[in-house]
Amino acid sequence: MNGASDIRDGDWVDRLLPGGWRPYARLARLDRPIGTWLLFLPCLWGLGLGWQAARPPVEEMLRLVVLFGIGAIVMRGAGCTVNDLMDRDLDRRVARTATRPIASGEVTPRRALVFLAAQLAVGLAILLQLNQFSWALGTAVLVLVFSYPLAKRVTDWPQAVLGLTFNWGALLGFAAVTGTLAPAAAIAYAAGFFWTLGYDTVYAHQDREDDAIVGVRSSALALGPRTRPALVAFYAVTVALLAAATWTAGLGPWTYAGLAALAVHLGWQVATVDIDDPKHCLAVFRSNRDAGLIVALAIVLG
Repeated sequence: MNGASDIRDGDWVDRLLPGGWRPYARLARLDRPIGTWLLFLPCLWGLGLGWQAARPPVEEMLRLVVLFGIGAIVMRGAGCTVNDLMDRDLDRRVARTATRPIASGEVTPRRALVFLAAQLAVGLAILLQLNQFSWALGTAVLVLVFSYPLAKRVTDWPQAVLGLTFNWGALLGFAAVTGTLAPAAAIAYAAGFFWTLGYDTVYAHQDREDDAIVGVRSSALALGPRTRPALVAFYAVTVALLAAATWTAGLGPWTYAGLAALAVHLGWQVATVDIDDPKHCLAVFRSNRDAGLIVALAIVLG
């Protein structure tokens, strides 16, 4: 690890990519895929609920899964580019983020804007492969994508804006399959919102000391020692809402069994997380990939 940086020296980016590509791969966080997973997994929830509702051909579902997977990579990269552009002065003052490509000067703001435009163009090309209702829904989320980097400057709860943004795929995935929305998808979206409040609060504890110094706000700073009971509440609401989505969609007992496994996993997170240990916070945060996969599998088996 490069000091306190969140960029790891000698990883696959350094080994496999040409030198000129590496800063852009790191700007898009291709070397840290957990964010892509957390963006993609609610898409799988929505796709799964849509499949249960409409039962399109398997070939069509596989096509949509691939499109949403590529879209998650591209749009997560676009969101990170927007975030790093807006936060470049703050990032230089935080040890974990000071070596990011824009903050360190490896990528100029102008080149970052060109890279952002290219990512958005790919995202648009993917969106146009979906139905027209999805076009409007997919375009609407851009307001949230561009708002999130500003939220940490004006509210103690930027994690709430992230939750609204990262779980949009639950709505978009359902719409891509069915051409409409339904209560089950909306409830799953709400569940994802509370899930994000939990896992991103854990993530924010990595930076709370630096954030306090530079004036960045977060739920980690707002909650402090009350974080553990807050996580209990966030994750309990997450499981309850997913159960409500399951009931609304008419899914079977295997889904409820999956949600029981999810409750155990989230309970483990709450019981073991050490908010004073940044490395442990990161490990618990990353474990939410497994949490999201449990939900996706439970919906498919339902």
